[in-house]
Amino acid sequence: MKAGPKAQVVAPPLDLTHLAKSGERRVSAFAREFLRIPQGKGARRPVRLRPWQREIVRGLIPARGQRPRQGVVSMPRGNGKSGLASVLAAYFLFADNVEGAEVLCVATDERQARIVFNRVRRMIELSPKLSEQVQVFQDRIYVPATDSSLFPLPSAVDALQGYSPTFAIVDELHYVKEDVWEAMTLASGKREHSLVLGISTPGDSRDSVLYRLCEYGRQNPSDRSFYFREYNAPLTAEISDETAWKTANPALDDFLSRDALRLDAKTAREDNFRRYRLGQWVNGASSWLPREDWDSCSDESVKVESRTPVVLAFDGSISDDCTALTGCTVPRDGSDPHLFVVNIWAKDEPGWTVDRDEVDAAVREAFKRYNVLELVADPYGWRSEIQKWAKRYGSARVIEFPSYVVSRMAPFTDSLATAIRQGQVSHDGNPTLALHVANARAKSTAHGDVIVKDRKGSPRKIDAAVTSVMAFGRAQWHAANPKKTRRLVAIQ
Repeated sequence: MKAGPKAQVVAPPLDLTHLAKSGERRVSAFAREFLRIPQGKGARRPVRLRPWQREIVRGLIPARGQRPRQGVVSMPRGNGKSGLASVLAAYFLFADNVEGAEVLCVATDERQARIVFNRVRRMIELSPKLSEQVQVFQDRIYVPATDSSLFPLPSAVDALQGYSPTFAIVDELHYVKEDVWEAMTLASGKREHSLVLGISTPGDSRDSVLYRLCEYGRQNPSDRSFYFREYNAPLTAEISDETAWKTANPALDDFLSRDALRLDAKTAREDNFRRYRLGQWVNGASSWLPREDWDSCSDESVKVESRTPVVLAFDGSISDDCTALTGCTVPRDGSDPHLFVVNIWAKDEPGWTVDRDEVDAAVREAFKRYNVLELVADPYGWRSEIQKWAKRYGSARVIEFPSYVVSRMAPFTDSLATAIRQGQVSHDGNPTLALHVANARAKSTAHGDVIVKDRKGSPRKIDAAVTSVMAFGRAQWHAANPKKTRRLVAIQ
């Protein structure tokens, strides 16, 4: 995408007179003629909607009669929600016979919203006829012939002000707040024909706009102003029931691999499998890991040698909480990573605060004892100490790592959980660490699971589990990005 002024569009307007006037046949023909698959299976080939996708389009864009004003499609991951959303977004931008169309791609943040936006942009790039009709900017795609635009937007009420959408697609609706959905539906009502469509996996809370809309759709199937389609398996189905997999996943054995589900059924938490693979609703945050899975990875015979490269992770308390310093070996030559506790400081007396000099001494001793490639530290309440460590050991080796940034923590959390379930990591069997892991609850986010306490203000500590996630994630990064083997000498 070139910066600066965009070239003037000189091509004649797109000729769509040979397509059906409306309905699913028009959408399917437009997709087949003008759109190319941007990535994955069948990349660069014409988009051909599957029968189940055409069924959804038929419900959203009927050939005759009233169009729905709102719609919700709920289905498990891996069934091409973003792909279908991109086809619909492109159709409403180019082919819905609307002057001044406004198409909004909305998600929990702008990065997520750009998933659909970037797919549409790429489909346009792959189509000579469409690419000569548009000007592509960083924040929108513009069609001068009809004065129509497509925008990626975060799900914030302020960000949605001033728009009058003809079509708004809300990706992963279970993360969107009620006021955001209402802001879009109220704004879209200004248009004679408009549609706000939420497309999502089920959530983990029934206190959400997605669940409310799903309930409405189940209870009001004859409401022509509201389209609802839900793909899920029976609640009584076992997670190993492959017939139930097919019921919940219309793309199974097409662009969703059965082998992937077979592996997930063995390695994923049951509640996650039911939600993400069977399309079922689960209740709240559940235990992050079964205790037996964690215990099975204990190996007290592993000794971390001074030559072994390690990553340390630190999470400090201010008062009445826990401070943890843990480590993870960086795997070399096919070995598994090993988690170990350097020190954990915790007291139960009200008003207790950790001895910061004692923590500093423990960090100093750890740098003397181990071949530390990196120390990642949550800076909350400990920035001055972290700055001191960075000055002592080098800023390249001491990294601030806020544990509340879910986009960084979620991939590390999922990676460690998978390694534990598959027996591809060991730990030192420290009982306090085991307790913190047992206390941890999994909270779903747009980026994956993160671990949290069972409730705000809970006395059940999870700090050592958090630092284990941090250390493991960064150790895996160093394993994938090896440098020249050398002993890092700490400044004394």
